[in-house]
Amino acid sequence: MLNNMEPANQRQDCCPMPEPSRRPMAWIVVPALALAWAIGGATTAHAEPKIHLGIDTLLSTHIHLIQGKRVGLITNTSAVDRRGKQTLDRLIADPRVKVTQLYGPEHGIRLEHPNNHSDKLAVDPVTGIPLQGISCSSAPTASTMARVDLLLFDVQDIGSRTYTYITTMGKAMQAAARAQLPFIVLDRPNPNGGLLFEGPIRERRHKSVVGWAPLPVTHGMTVGELARWYNRQLRMGVKLTVVPMRGWRRAMTWEDTGLPWVPTSTAITEVRHAHLYVATGMLGGAGLNIDEGVSAGQFFELIGGDFIDADRFAVALQEVALPGVRFRPVRYRTPGGPFRDLDLQGVHLTVTDPHTFRPLRTALTMLVTLQRLYPRKLRVRFKRRFGRVWGTWKVLRQLRRGWSAARIEASWQRGLRRFGRSRAKALIYK
Repeated sequence: MLNNMEPANQRQDCCPMPEPSRRPMAWIVVPALALAWAIGGATTAHAEPKIHLGIDTLLSTHIHLIQGKRVGLITNTSAVDRRGKQTLDRLIADPRVKVTQLYGPEHGIRLEHPNNHSDKLAVDPVTGIPLQGISCSSAPTASTMARVDLLLFDVQDIGSRTYTYITTMGKAMQAAARAQLPFIVLDRPNPNGGLLFEGPIRERRHKSVVGWAPLPVTHGMTVGELARWYNRQLRMGVKLTVVPMRGWRRAMTWEDTGLPWVPTSTAITEVRHAHLYVATGMLGGAGLNIDEGVSAGQFFELIGGDFIDADRFAVALQEVALPGVRFRPVRYRTPGGPFRDLDLQGVHLTVTDPHTFRPLRTALTMLVTLQRLYPRKLRVRFKRRFGRVWGTWKVLRQLRRGWSAARIEASWQRGLRRFGRSRAKALIYK
């Protein structure tokens, strides 16, 4: 059972950080990317990033947290330092550090596996270190944790409840608490910034790997802040330390950080995919007869269906004047997936301003517009999946009753205010 009480024995610490600024998953199986993506190369080069990540802080000023300890590292190739070098490589090369166990989340430590799969329980062939995959439904085992003195988490999240890395983090924290092991999170930016959170709070009956904790669809926290929220709200009682970033501010989107973008999973290969993941994935992944572009290789950039008139849909969306996004009509075919060889029409989304873009409002507006234009053709093929993704069936009922997007959003506000109060206690960067 979840509740808001904090146990007396709980320790939740954050390493010292500088003064705050005073200035205002995908669940559809897709083919694996080329190995070059999985190696973790940056897609954009920057001479001097504006912030220092948790891994940078750890190795420069907080090495005492892991020095002389056997480290169990939960990571993948999305975890790089401020200049694009992988966390795994940096730790192995550092004589002060001893990594004795690796854990790979969904897709594995090198993004070599499809959705819902991870590495096998074996030895990593590259490093020779024991390796356990802890994809969505599993956690570090007692036998592997016997090799470590602490668990260290460093994975790049994208800010959505449905992205399974935060489920993996939560289950690993629970395992650490049971084993009485310290849990350290190396903090990273939320690509969409730290101000916005949207959506209905996940209801208890819809708990799943894409809705593990009672969060809204977007939470507006870094992974370190989310770990603090987990520890308090879920009464984990784990000895938690968050190694913070330096220079990050809540209003920053990824584009403001100066950091290189590295693929975070097989379908989030560019930062635009991270921005659009919620906007289109909340339709394409929710059991509707809607495609979100993954099968077409335009990951989360499209919304299409075999019943949609592209021009009519695009005009209707442009008339709403949603902030930070532009729509254009598209016609396309997918070489695979559930819409294979069908003629699809829809819209292509371009984020014009990531600071004003509202991903879930965009998703909801597209859903309401499709219901209005095609009330007999928009279908829910898997109602259970819709509940898991949206965290509730209320949205579906409201949609069928003809509610506007604004009215549906208004129905979330009481839960969001309550979440906002608990969230404020977990924030590191004020």
